[in-house]
Amino acid sequence: MSSRMDSIWSKLDRKATAIAEFTIRQYRTRISTWAVMIAGILALSMLVLFYIDGLNTEFEAIDNDGDSIDHDSDGYPTGQEIIEGTDPFSAQSFPVGVTPDPASKWINEDDFDWDAIEANDMSQGYDDDGDCRTRTTSSQRDQNDNNIECDVYMDWNIYTQEHTIYSDGGVDEDPDENLYGQEAQHRAFVLGIGKFGIVYMLGIMLPLFLATGLIREEMSSGTMHYMLAKPIARGEVLLYRMIGYIGVTWPYIMSICLVLCLITGFAGPGESIFRWSDIGIWMSISLSAMLVSLVYGTIFCGFGILWKNGVILALLLGVWELGMAFVAIASGGDSPIKFFSVIGWGLTLVDSATMIFWPDNNTLIEVGLWGGGQSVTSWFSGEERFVSLPAAEALSTFSGSTSGLSLAPWASAVTASLVLIIQAAMSWFIGQIVFKSKEID
Repeated sequence: MSSRMDSIWSKLDRKATAIAEFTIRQYRTRISTWAVMIAGILALSMLVLFYIDGLNTEFEAIDNDGDSIDHDSDGYPTGQEIIEGTDPFSAQSFPVGVTPDPASKWINEDDFDWDAIEANDMSQGYDDDGDCRTRTTSSQRDQNDNNIECDVYMDWNIYTQEHTIYSDGGVDEDPDENLYGQEAQHRAFVLGIGKFGIVYMLGIMLPLFLATGLIREEMSSGTMHYMLAKPIARGEVLLYRMIGYIGVTWPYIMSICLVLCLITGFAGPGESIFRWSDIGIWMSISLSAMLVSLVYGTIFCGFGILWKNGVILALLLGVWELGMAFVAIASGGDSPIKFFSVIGWGLTLVDSATMIFWPDNNTLIEVGLWGGGQSVTSWFSGEERFVSLPAAEALSTFSGSTSGLSLAPWASAVTASLVLIIQAAMSWFIGQIVFKSKEID
């Protein structure tokens, strides 16, 4: 009995290997394969050049709280006079016997507590420049009414359905724009190029050009007769052809993600030589793109079997998926509509990994949108809003949540992966049924 089973498995293994190797060999000898892959590399290379150029751009340091200004023209900036206890709006009141500070000292002097952001705990906010701690009464030092003087904390607002930062005025109100901008810009690039450039563009373009004709071209050319002449089921042919397809596309996706991980890991901002926390993000992007390309590949291959112009159906689905990608991005991952697509689950996998490997990401976004508490009034609408820090809105745009699943991040990642695998299996099952019913020319 054992020898018989071994014989069956060895025959299956030989058939699978032969068809998969034949498929890979076909891909290697086709100019279209190399054209698609080289085009993908060139497009991503251009984005990397923009990323490197962006990292070399200095963000302008802004005096968010205005304490570098000498309002009374007595030679002392406002921040210094507040600390010394003199009136910053009276030329007759100034610190006697104290050397005036340069205005630059009071720009970015009350930065965010980055250790608190990394710990995802804004309650550690600290009044670096002391303009809150020098206030006379306890009520002035505790304007957020949490019984802690001169602090900042972030809480969920049930009315606005978003996180709100509550500050004892004068705390963390003058952050370092360049420090924040570099970090936010880096993360926005990783998520942006990962979601759109790799998960969507590569995830859908590779199967569009490489999988749509996987069976159709063999049917049209007549070579499918040679494959089916041997004792092998059509469903097996489809399966083994798909194995050959992923044998080409998956190493390509992994190689690109590895190169981008190394580039952004070494070039990205930070005190360490390499950004180790980014590895998990790039791994999730790679896994998501591979699973998405597998699902699209089985669907597009089925379209090709169903109709000789199956690429038209593939393009129509691609437009729908593009719309779902925009829905997922625009809603911040909250819209349940995205789950009626392939790309929605792929992006959910990346969003889950972001919450796991960058646990401080939401805090970083909130403090960036808060902008240190600097507010302006719109001349058009009359609404008061906070001035966001550089790249905060870009990071907010490309970051998403998994609230649509109401699961923990790791559970959302596992769920999204399983759903994509199930979608691929269902697409293959339907495809092999259609394949069995087709006449070979």
